[in-house]
Amino acid sequence: MDGAEHYVHVLYYIIADDDTGRIVMDAVLRAAKRGVRCRVLYDALGSRRYLGTLVKELKAAGVDVCPALPLKLFGEERRRPDLRNHRKIVVVDGKIGYTGSQNLVDPVYKPGVVYEELVARVQGPVAGQLDAVFLSDLYSETNVRAPQEETPNGTLAPERCGDAPCQVLPSGPAFDTDNIAVLFTTLLYHAERRAVLITPYFIPSESLLRALQNAALRGVEVHLIVSEQGDQFLVSRAQRSYYEEMLAAGVKIHAVHPPTFIHAKHLSIDDDIAVIGSSNFDVRSFQLNLEIVLLVYSADVVKKQRQIEESYLARADEIMLDAWLLRPRFQQFVENSCRLVSALL
Repeated sequence: MDGAEHYVHVLYYIIADDDTGRIVMDAVLRAAKRGVRCRVLYDALGSRRYLGTLVKELKAAGVDVCPALPLKLFGEERRRPDLRNHRKIVVVDGKIGYTGSQNLVDPVYKPGVVYEELVARVQGPVAGQLDAVFLSDLYSETNVRAPQEETPNGTLAPERCGDAPCQVLPSGPAFDTDNIAVLFTTLLYHAERRAVLITPYFIPSESLLRALQNAALRGVEVHLIVSEQGDQFLVSRAQRSYYEEMLAAGVKIHAVHPPTFIHAKHLSIDDDIAVIGSSNFDVRSFQLNLEIVLLVYSADVVKKQRQIEESYLARADEIMLDAWLLRPRFQQFVENSCRLVSALL
């Protein structure tokens, strides 16, 4: 951002007035004071408790700041409060982009857990794809179109660079299909040797659950990496109710030791496909949230992602089916009870 010449676009579910949030927002303020056009979107519900004085400071510096999906429960413009913009996007001059799991908030903002994230930095036309998603969200909230030169096909459009083909896939309730759920399911059915899923929240759709089981049953080495300690009681208990049927099919489940909480969301298939983004492996992300993922076709990127996966596995215990079946009956009852409301989580 300190090198931005034309514009900076920022979209996050949570933007906080803390040390982490200030690092980025101060860079936005510096850019705005240099005359760079800066636009910031934040989810109205996700950021509500954490913004502090940031919005006031940004507006005073000339930054275009707008809440995404503001809460309107009554009237003609009422909106469902459960539909949230969960995307994380930064684009600088249409040439450099960032997306991934990280919100702009300290990794210890919730007591007792330390969040661990994964963010991808991209250059070239794929940055324009991220920009297109940002601009569509901006238009949805403001009915304002960016100047033509600032659009992905405008005069600032970047040239191709690098050797890793990428594409951006957004999803949300406005689409006719659950785009990311379809992507994950399709990739699992096409996996031949190995599939590794990392997610903080695992409440799978029926189709994704069957895709995981079928992959393991046909001999694919399937790993699910989660956190031993959750940050949401209902979700963490509900997701454990799925473990038995996956373990029985041969899926290997690994629980990372606390206080680390793996908030990263990524997937690798065989040796040449990587997916990194904001979407959890749960029904909320598939059907209710506005999400975004980056699909990368590159053995080199998968190799780097494998190193991250191995770092998780070094801090995790594998859950074994025999031991899992021996957990207390009351624990099983709580997990299965939470699963009854999993569609709402």
